[in-house]
Amino acid sequence: MRLYNTLGREKQQFVPITDGLVKMYVCGPTVQDSIHIGHGRTFTFFDALARYFISRGYTVFKVQNITDIDDKIINKANKEGSSWESVADRYTREYLEDISRLGIEVHAHPRVTYHINEIIDFITGLINKGHAYVAKSGSVYFDVDTFPEYGKLSNTQKEKWEQESEVLTEKKHPYDFALWKSSKPGEPYWESPWGRGRPGWHIECSVMSTKYLGERFDIHGGGMDLIFPHHENEIAQSESFFSHKWVNYWLHVSFLTINKDKMSKSLGNIIPLRYALEKYGASTLRYWFLSSHYRSTVDFSEENLTTASNALTRVRDAISLLRGIIKEGPKFSSSEDALNANRTLLSLSRKIDDALDDDFDTPLAVSYIHEVVSVIFSSIKKTEDFSSALLAYNILSKFNDVFGVLDADLKGGNEDMIKLIDSIVEIRNLLRKRKEYELSDEIRKILNNIGIAILDGKERTTWRFT
Repeated sequence: MRLYNTLGREKQQFVPITDGLVKMYVCGPTVQDSIHIGHGRTFTFFDALARYFISRGYTVFKVQNITDIDDKIINKANKEGSSWESVADRYTREYLEDISRLGIEVHAHPRVTYHINEIIDFITGLINKGHAYVAKSGSVYFDVDTFPEYGKLSNTQKEKWEQESEVLTEKKHPYDFALWKSSKPGEPYWESPWGRGRPGWHIECSVMSTKYLGERFDIHGGGMDLIFPHHENEIAQSESFFSHKWVNYWLHVSFLTINKDKMSKSLGNIIPLRYALEKYGASTLRYWFLSSHYRSTVDFSEENLTTASNALTRVRDAISLLRGIIKEGPKFSSSEDALNANRTLLSLSRKIDDALDDDFDTPLAVSYIHEVVSVIFSSIKKTEDFSSALLAYNILSKFNDVFGVLDADLKGGNEDMIKLIDSIVEIRNLLRKRKEYELSDEIRKILNNIGIAILDGKERTTWRFT
């Protein structure tokens, strides 16, 4: 599998640090408001990518943080006349509900305020190594000049980074960034060796990712807007602390626009994810998110969501047709149409895998899925060939394993899995008798990929779960 690595700006062969294991960190939300559909797109991409790794036999451990202390949270609390804790807790609950409805699986959801001691220890280490300094106010800053490779992720010159003017006077350089912010009157704080304060934004991800994934891991990702300064700063402080390469692959999801305009509060066009879930449903949203390449800008409009919904409905109709044919039991056609359908389906199955292996090209995979659907309606519907129906059903099941958009439609087709596998094995035996060895070998490979081993004996063929 090849992935486009922002660090280096090229597609690179994916090789995990530990064989068979993928360690992934995704930047989660700052919980000062409802998450929006742009967040939904990013989280869905990394969820689908994790599912694909799992389908390929990897074990995946994915961490997605929650920033529960930040200037925006404090400002929201002050505006509401409530506490910062209540704001953070309210929107954390909402975020977790929303991504659960969207079908996003995360293995660890660390919160910043639960990791203050680890953050203080990390900052202390940077100070001791000469990469950070304490200002008169008690704030601690990372000395960017001590990391010569600064800018290697974003290709941004440090001198062009404009920051808030009120702290420039206490920094060694204007482009140094805060690791620890001294507290202001009325703000929340924690005790530290440098006085009362709270963590800066960038340090939290370095600390929490390495706590759960180790000091080197495979994939770090988020929205494209995080490349600079957030991820650039994470690299600087982490590699300065560990003295080695920190993350192998950096993946970034492009922007989502609303009727060609950027989402912003000033334009009043931010669409909360929970509103979209209520209106369109999780499956339609996931399908729409993944119908565009993750590195391409995607535009939200009612027309685009309607198109996605209609396309998904056609796939669902195809599944219903297949389930009807499969339910009738083995019925084989020796017609050229049936054989051609099988050959076409096997070719499309390989093309789908190739598309996903090439920088997770989900729109190309979706286009092949609709070619599968065309075969179902044009050929399988006419021949009602059991082998073709099972093969098409398997392709759509594998597609759903990654995309997560057909769970309800496929559930009924798995009620009697043992009988279904027995039928597939019998089909393979018939294909071998016909000397259709290429097809029979492909069926063996497909079953093996989903954890079913074929055991060919002299008198009969058996199978077992691997």
